[in-house]
Formats: sequence, structure tokens, C-alpha cells
Amino acid sequence: MVKFSHMADVHLGGWKQEPLQELNFKSFETAIDMSIKEKVDFVLVAGDLFDTAYPPIETLKRTFSEFKKLKEARIPCFIIAGSHDYSVSGKTFLDVLEKAGFCKNVSDFEESEDRITLNPTIYGGVAIYGYPGKRSGLEVPDLRKVKFNDAPGMFKIFMLHTTIDKAVGNVPVDSVETDKLPKADYYALGHLHIDYEKDGFVYAGPIFPNNFQELADLQKGRFYLVDTESTTPLRKIDLKFKDVISLAFEVKDAVRATDMIISELDKKDLTDKIVLLRVRGEIENGKSSDIKFSKIEEFVKQKKAFFLLRNTHDLRQKEVELEIEVKDSENIEDETVSIYSGQNPSHFNNLIPLLLNSLSIEKQEGETSETFLNRIVSETKKVLNF
Repeated sequence: MVKFSHMADVHLGGWKQEPLQELNFKSFETAIDMSIKEKVDFVLVAGDLFDTAYPPIETLKRTFSEFKKLKEARIPCFIIAGSHDYSVSGKTFLDVLEKAGFCKNVSDFEESEDRITLNPTIYGGVAIYGYPGKRSGLEVPDLRKVKFNDAPGMFKIFMLHTTIDKAVGNVPVDSVETDKLPKADYYALGHLHIDYEKDGFVYAGPIFPNNFQELADLQKGRFYLVDTESTTPLRKIDLKFKDVISLAFEVKDAVRATDMIISELDKKDLTDKIVLLRVRGEIENGKSSDIKFSKIEEFVKQKKAFFLLRNTHDLRQKEVELEIEVKDSENIEDETVSIYSGQNPSHFNNLIPLLLNSLSIEKQEGETSETFLNRIVSETKKVLNF
């Protein structure tokens, strides 16, 4: 009857590290090339093609190049927005792709007080319905009101970017009850980066792992080829170009940590591998800057690794308890600084009030997090005469 590829959670532009960004694009390119080679009738992208609603121009140029290949092969692509490339305004660069004739956004619906009626996009004998994913799972209550504008006798595909109850089990998160959704022959799902296929509900999984933990857990990306005439209609295609090796170190002595880590790395074959280095623990001797990550990175390069990605989120300094008796609780900040300065004489103490003032700057309405951070850094540099 029909043959198509189902992908989701591509997150183009998500990785900031160039080698991993390249692998992300390579995975997407491979999925497109395989879809063309398999001569699918169409391609589905179930949300989060981009990692943001407004991706960088270089990301857009490379993405357009891939969609151009589909268009030249006369293979249509049907998409919906995901929680990352969705915009409350309704305007995203998915619209630009559609205007250029590279894809068709199948989110077509009419809303009333108690119902959302989805209109199908018809292609051959297939009716494709779609509803976008939204930030913070806001699409879940909407999907409980969804009905189909029916297309009798057609193979029905429902594209969603959300969390379904069957996939999360007893985990306490808001999810769509699958038995309340309109009946479809295939549910093309995105959002959860998991391997799930049951009763026509299929999460395609990410084209490429999207963060440190996913690289450790999944190690590769994937998508699905679906052929309803085959005896095995679902074919999961793994997209793996590099092996991943994960190493975790518990650190108490930061002074000795560098040599300890290098010694363990030296025992491993790192050639052409993505090395995930997790350093955690409570430092009792030294400080985090005593761990020479630049030296570790240089060693990994010498071992011919593809890339080193490190995670130090759970590395912390052991807290030193200060025995300070505060007499004036209403001016606790000023008194604490005064007592500390008296116990620890230093020219730097004169800068503490100025630094506290620069760090107390409030974010302005409409100001992006990046601009806000840059403003704080700028003010702090002025205090320190950088």
C-alpha cells in the first residue's frame, strides 16, 4: 500500500561542539539518502527538525540542501513542529521550508470550545493528520480534545510530538491517553528519545543523541522505514558512525586527579572514539582548577580519539563552615562581608560590595538570557578592571 520513512527529533544546530554538530548532520543526511535510495513514497518528520525556532543561517543552508535532494527525487516531506522548533507566534523557519516548496506542514485544524478538528493532508490513498508539540507539554490537554475530519477508506497517519501514557508507564508525568486519540493506522511520534513501537504507536527516536547523557545511553541515532506491504513492515535503521566510550571518575583530591584520569585513559583504546568523561565528587584537597583538563584533552588527542566531551556538573568543592556570629540580621549581607574581611585581610575585600552589586542586576523584560549574562559579565569585568 505505502512506503515511507519516519524520523523525528533531528535537533539540527543543537550541538555547539563542531565535531558533534557534524555527526548530527551526517546522521540526517544519511537518513535522507537512504529514504531516496529506498524509493519511499514520502518522508515524515515528527517534530524538532531544528533545535530552536530560529536556527543559525549556516544550519538553514545545510538543511535546505538536504530537502532539495528530496525535491529533486520527487519525494514529498510532511512535517509538524516540535517543542523546540514550535513558536507561540506560530512563525518558525518551518514556514520558510514550506514556502520554498520543500515540505508540507500537516498541522491543519479548527478549534472550538470543546473540540479540535484535524483536517487531513491527502497524498495518494493516505490521509495524514498532524498536531504540533509545544513547550512544557502544553499540547497534551489539547490532544484530549482532538477529532479527525474523517477520510473514509484511506490509510490514516497521525503525526504527534508529545508524551503518550503507554510509553511512560507509571512515571508521574502528564501524558496523552492513547485510548482517547482518534483511530489511525500509524502514529508517527516524536518528543521522547526512546526506542518504542507498540500497537501502531512508534517513537522514531533521535536522529543523533542530543546531549551528554544520551550519547552515553543511546550511543547512536535512528529512524524507521515503514513498508505496509512487507511481512515486516517496520524496519529500524540505526545510524552509528563513531563508537562511544564512557568513563566516570570520583574525585576527592583535585591535585592528583589529572594524573589519575590520564593513567586510566591510557589503558583504553580511544582511537576514533567519542570519549565521554564524567568527573564528579566532593573535592577535599585542592580546587577544581587544579584538574588540568587541557592536559587531559591533549592526551586524548594523542591517543587519536575523535572527540572528548566532559561533564563536571556533579563536581563540587567541599563547603567550609565559617563560624560567624551575626548581630544585625536586617543587614546580614553587609555584616557578613565586614566580618569576613576582618578575618581575611586582603585588597580584594574592597571589591566585594561592588561585585555583589553587579551580580544583583535584574533581568529586563524581553531580554534574552544570553544578553542578560553578557551584561552581568561586562559589569563584573568593569569592577575587576579586565
